[in-house]
Amino acid sequence: MPKRRSNVEVQVQKVLARFRRQRPLRAGSLIITLFGDALAPRGGEISLGSLIGLTQPFGLTERLVRTSVSRLAADGWLQAERHGRQSDYRLTEHGRTRFAEATRRIYGEAAQTWDGRWSLVILPRGSRRTLEKVRGELKWLGFGQLAPGVLAHPGRKLEEVRGLLRELKVLDDVLLMEATADGGAENGHLALTAWDLAQQRRGYERFISMFEPLYKAMGGNRELEPLTAFIIRTLLIHEYRKVHLRDPLLPNSLLPPDWAGTRAYELCSELYRQTFGTAERHLTAAATTRHGALPALSRGTFERFGTVLMRSETR
Repeated sequence: MPKRRSNVEVQVQKVLARFRRQRPLRAGSLIITLFGDALAPRGGEISLGSLIGLTQPFGLTERLVRTSVSRLAADGWLQAERHGRQSDYRLTEHGRTRFAEATRRIYGEAAQTWDGRWSLVILPRGSRRTLEKVRGELKWLGFGQLAPGVLAHPGRKLEEVRGLLRELKVLDDVLLMEATADGGAENGHLALTAWDLAQQRRGYERFISMFEPLYKAMGGNRELEPLTAFIIRTLLIHEYRKVHLRDPLLPNSLLPPDWAGTRAYELCSELYRQTFGTAERHLTAAATTRHGALPALSRGTFERFGTVLMRSETR
């Protein structure tokens, strides 16, 4: 008789099947998740053969991976280094900058307090192409649009925004200002004007419905096969990233009561903690570069989600 699958295995297969059913299957997006979550902390480089092997359990074919990394290279995220018939792919400087910002947002805790100050960015008249580029970069940083040409954020300090825009080479295309609203009601109105919080809530609720059954089935158990832990951790961050990077990360005083993002963060944090170390063991065994084994984890990785991940579990 075939061995009966555990409840954890059943839930993992449900999450995996849901990912595989997506049409089109966004291989490039999953590869971005792998680089950001697993590979960037370990040197940001991997052989193409290893990448093909890592993505195979998710339903990505060799041809699809090859096509996807070529597109990511053309878009400036990755660069290829060829040695004979073999290739390594590594993050570009642009990719590292974007991943550093995304890492702060995905794994960091949202601000609990707020001084009531808004950072405003005013887009002057200019070419449509430049304005769209600046607007897109600001929305990536979490800014919302209050009016045509006026974007705002309550948590970004001016110096931080100035530095990020300088890195993105769009600082000279904008005007930066600080402002305060006249009371809490006005602040709430600004938040509802600039962001679709209802849509953001629905995204978090879908994430919770996808991973809460798995979390309950695990019951705190970390005794997983390394490949299973790697699949869980990768899809966990992949689905959380898609929702969370659209979140402006507003302070609590501007959020509705019982904000679904809070539960989503807690759920992601707990599952990540339970799978992190075992997933690292799979990565160590399955991935190499032309130099050999992947480097050790960078120190800051152990402090993701405001906790200290167990170093001993990654050995």
